[in-house]
Amino acid sequence: MLYIFDMGGVVTNNADVLQKILSILNITEQDFIRYCGCLNSENDTTSLDLLSMASDGIIDSRQFWQLFSQRSGITVKTDWWHWLFHPVLNEKTVAVIRQLRKDGHRVVCGTNTIQSHYMNHVERGDYTCFDQTYASFLMGVSKPDPEFWRIILTAEDAAPSEAVFIDDKKVNCDAAATLGIRSFQFTTAEDLAEKLDVKI
Repeated sequence: MLYIFDMGGVVTNNADVLQKILSILNITEQDFIRYCGCLNSENDTTSLDLLSMASDGIIDSRQFWQLFSQRSGITVKTDWWHWLFHPVLNEKTVAVIRQLRKDGHRVVCGTNTIQSHYMNHVERGDYTCFDQTYASFLMGVSKPDPEFWRIILTAEDAAPSEAVFIDDKKVNCDAAATLGIRSFQFTTAEDLAEKLDVKI
């Protein structure tokens, strides 16, 4: 069986850095969202959502801050996404992952992430509990786009019926389920262990 785990909110906690960034830049969350932008018209590519572009690998973290600086008029030379990101491993979830692997299952990470956060996790060794990590910015697509799971299933040579997906967001679980992947919305590691019949 192939198990696909989301990272933030499942394997790690306390990873939100937005409020710290807002404080450093002295702007409101509404300002930040406005500067990151939304697509105003189909012909206006200058207003693409910067966070989505970073998550899909269209731009890297350096380009994110360059575009953010141009749009906001605030010069940002430091990659705050990287330096303020201090996630904490949920050791009980990690124990579930290790037990699944010990039982002979393939366990991978399927995460929506940007380059900065991915590199931070690599530096910390957070992905080492997995057999493989599938990061959206390297895949060119983010959840809940079904292509996200199709890429993983193709790479793992697994049918949807042979896969289980765990994520804290219902929209992602629902999207995976439409492909025939058994999906669980994460609440606690204890609840997950019970659902997967894993002892931790």
